[in-house]
Order: sequence, then structure tokens, then C-alpha cells
Amino acid sequence: MRWTLKPQPEIHKIQHLAQALNVEDTIATLLVQRGIETFEEAKQFFRPSLSDLHDPYLMQDMDKAVQRIETAIANNENILVFGDYDVDGTTAVSLVSSYLKSIYPNIDTYIPDRYAEGYGVSFQGIDYADDNGCTLIIALDCGIKAIDKVAYAQTKGIDFIICDHHRPGDTLPDAVAVLDPKREDCSYPYKELCGCGVGFKLIQALGTNRNQTINHLIPYLDLVATAIAADIVPITGENRVLAKFGLEVVNSNPRPGIKALIQNIKKATLTISDVVFIIAPRINAAGRIKHGKYAVQLLSEFNLEQATGFASEIEILNADRKDLDKQITEEALQQIEHNDEQDKFTTVVYNKEWHKGVIGIVASRLIETYYRPTLVFTKSGDRLAASARSVSGFDVYNALEACAEHIEQFGGHMYAAGLTLKEEQYPSFKQKFEEVVAATIHPDMRIPEIKVDMDLDFEQITPKFNRILKQFEPFGPGNMTPVFLTHTIKDSGFGKPIGSDESHLRLFVRQGDSEGFAAIGFGLAGKMEIACSENPFDAVYSIDENTWNGETTIQLRLRDIRSEN
Repeated sequence: MRWTLKPQPEIHKIQHLAQALNVEDTIATLLVQRGIETFEEAKQFFRPSLSDLHDPYLMQDMDKAVQRIETAIANNENILVFGDYDVDGTTAVSLVSSYLKSIYPNIDTYIPDRYAEGYGVSFQGIDYADDNGCTLIIALDCGIKAIDKVAYAQTKGIDFIICDHHRPGDTLPDAVAVLDPKREDCSYPYKELCGCGVGFKLIQALGTNRNQTINHLIPYLDLVATAIAADIVPITGENRVLAKFGLEVVNSNPRPGIKALIQNIKKATLTISDVVFIIAPRINAAGRIKHGKYAVQLLSEFNLEQATGFASEIEILNADRKDLDKQITEEALQQIEHNDEQDKFTTVVYNKEWHKGVIGIVASRLIETYYRPTLVFTKSGDRLAASARSVSGFDVYNALEACAEHIEQFGGHMYAAGLTLKEEQYPSFKQKFEEVVAATIHPDMRIPEIKVDMDLDFEQITPKFNRILKQFEPFGPGNMTPVFLTHTIKDSGFGKPIGSDESHLRLFVRQGDSEGFAAIGFGLAGKMEIACSENPFDAVYSIDENTWNGETTIQLRLRDIRSEN
């Protein structure tokens, strides 16, 4: 691990903000690092309000989208709400379809089969719409590059409204409306919405058109917060508002589908991290193992008993997903070692038997062992399909673009992408991808990095400091949990490995004459010799809380430790 101290802000900015807010310099430093320099900006950060949400009609084509939906309702047309099979897509479909059903009955939903149809708008989905008399398709979290599919729909008299957040190509589909804040001609103030977030802006515009206030839409925010967390979009600006109020719904009055997923979780308040690791994998499991329509069925169900039954079925799918994920990861690691590819710049592995639903998770797992841009391929029909994952700072989408001659199609983001190619293209693609990454990746990007917000002495970690720190939530990209570095600390002599496999490390650490803190390092048992040698060491950590027998105390969550020299 390399520890990188973030650039420290100019001292006059820190002092100005500390004085304006009447807070310690440490808090002001963290705020300025996040681009917050004035009292008003701090107020908006600490007290997000639904009134901070932008006018949805600022989005290019929003007026056209609303007009076409209202025309469909007036003419008694059948509307198909179409979305991708991941969390962002299934929550978006549940959101838009359940809102539309509250004002109009002729609504159907469609999630493509991950294996038979693949990602995005499909010809089969359009045929389904045609067979069922649908004359309008609302595509969510997909469609920005579906030029041929939208043209095909036109031949059948079916219109499209596209709600997407992925980067457009050079040409937009010939749809009635294309809602995507990343369109070059779209002046919408916030560019980082997820697919479900764009869907929310659509129902916000429809609500405005029907004299509804934002309060009418609060019950839908549990879905939006789930999508924001799962899709790893920045939790800044509008996403921060949606995530904060969505989490409040998750914790106070979630829809029955989400309630059924979390009713056995023994935790008073769920965070964004809990959504990422508890709710999202279960929703995703449906599309990975069976079919994404089961996730929509769960999230759209308003009878708790029925939803609990759906959730139990999804729990079984999630258990199957975990088993597959573990098995395929082990096989992929063996393949890397067998082919003597431990020292390459990339990881590219393939097995035609691997389950397509978990190859993205496996790619992420492989990065934990071999920290480098990774692709995991499997057979999908007469093509090979892959999930790509990247390391901090490296744009895997751009790398794939440089290999376009060897790829059938691809799409995605800087850190995650998907692609298909012909089997005979695999060797040449693998070689080209290795060459591109080797030529463009910075040496530092090959070493996992911990970004440290600031140096901190233990005496600065007070209950008041912790209370203010908690108000920085929800944490996520763009507003990560603050990480601190403290020098010259020692364990009190009670350090020990813990956990069923003794892979974690529990310490009680002091700096000088400070009172000290309990500290836990997940996966850090291998560093026990450093921590328990009676020599001082340095630690990077975040500040956490531990509740035991009704008493809550500050606890340090160790990220890494190293000898002081």
C-alpha cells in the first residue's frame, strides 16, 4: 500500500471557514478539501434540502418526454417501461412504473434476459412491446447508443423515450426524447445522476405538470438512494440530497420490497455502505442468477407478506451467487498462475463455462490479488462476453476504445465496462489490451493507494469532533469517509488476531499520554508483528463507533499500519 497525503488547502481558506462556522481547523480543512469554502456552501452540505434539487425541465428534451407521456395517457396507449438488469436499471423500472401506475393503468415492464439478450435495449424487448400493443417505450439506464434498436421500433410504430446516464456516442438515437445529462448539448447543472436518478427527474417533471410537490415523490427516494449507492456515482450535489433523503426513507418507512430485504438486519440505522453491501447484492442476484424481472417484482410489491416471500427467493439466489463467485475466482487465480501471468500489466482470463452473471464480481475480486486492469471473459451464445474493472486512476473505457478493432461492441465507465467479441478475436484483443495498458498506465497506479485526508493527533479526536464528522454522511465517491494518519502510536499490550479465521487484528492504541482508543483492522492480522513489537508505529484509519451493552464509544477502523522508520 502507498499512503498519499491529499494536498492541504491554503491556510487562509481554512482559517476563514473555521471562523465562519466556529469549528476547529481540522473540520474546516476537511470541508475545504471537499470544495466547501463558504458559510453558505457548508450550510448546503450539512443541511441538504429537497429544495436544492434542480428544475427537471432544465434537462434537454424533458418537455418532449413529458408531452409524449401525457399524450399516451390521453390516447389510452400502452406504455412499456424498459430497464437494464442491474440495481440501477431494476430500481429505475420499479420507480417509473410504480409512479405511472399511480396515475394510469396501462403500464407494463420489461427487463432483458442477461444471457439471451445481453445489456441494453433489445430487439426481443421491442418485439414484446409490439406483441402487447405498446406504442411507447421508456428506456431507463440504457439506450443512449441504441440507434439501430430505436430505428427498428419506428418500423413497428413504437416511440422511444431514453433516460440514460452513460456517455453518448457521436450520434444520438432518433427517439422522441433523449434524457441524458452527459449529452454535449444538455445544460443540466448536475452531470452525475445515475439511471434511476434520471428516471426520478422524469417523474419529478411529470409531477410538476400535475401540480404535485416534491413531497409526493419522497416515498420513491428509497429506490433512488439504493441506485446511487450501488452504481458508485459521486455522492455530491444533487446525488447527495437524493441519497440523504432516500436513506431516511430506507430507515423510517421503506417500500415493502426493501423492508423485506432488511428486516433481519440487526442495525438501528443503515448507511450508504450498508446499502452497497446488504441491499444491492440481493437485488443484483436476481439478474445475475435467474432474471432481473424478479427484482422489479420485489421492489414494486406493496403487500409485505408477498414481498417477504419474494425476498426469501432472492436470498437463495444470492447464496448461489456467492458460491459461484468464490468458485470462479479460485479457478481464475489458478489460470493466472498456470499461465505464468503474475507479472503482466493486465489480467485477462477466459473460461467458456463461467457464469456470465458473476464475472464482474470476479473481476473485482481478482484486483484484490493482482492490482491491475482486469477482464473476465465467458462464452455468451456465439460470442465471448467480458466484464472489465479498473484500478484507481486508470480509465479502462479509454483503454478498450484503443482496442476497438478487436471488439464487437463495448460500453461503460472509467472503472467498469462490458464488451463482446468473436472467439477468434480473443488472442489479438488480449495482446492489444496488454500493450495499451502497459503504454498508458502510470507506475503509481500499479500499487494500491490509501488517500489520507490529514495528519491527526489522538488528542484532537474528541466526542464533538466525532459528532461533526458524522454529519459529513452520507459518504461515497466525491465525499469519501475521511482517513487520518497518526504517527508514533503503540499498542497497550493486548493486541490479538480475531475472527473465525483470525485474519483481523484488534488493538488498543495510545499516542503518548493520550487515553487511547480501541482499534480494529479487517484483514490486517498479518501486520500483528509490527503492531505488537512494543516499537512505535504509524497508522492510517477512519473514525468509527462501537456499541457494546448499550454504551457507544469511538473506535478506530485501521486501513493500514507500518513501522515508524
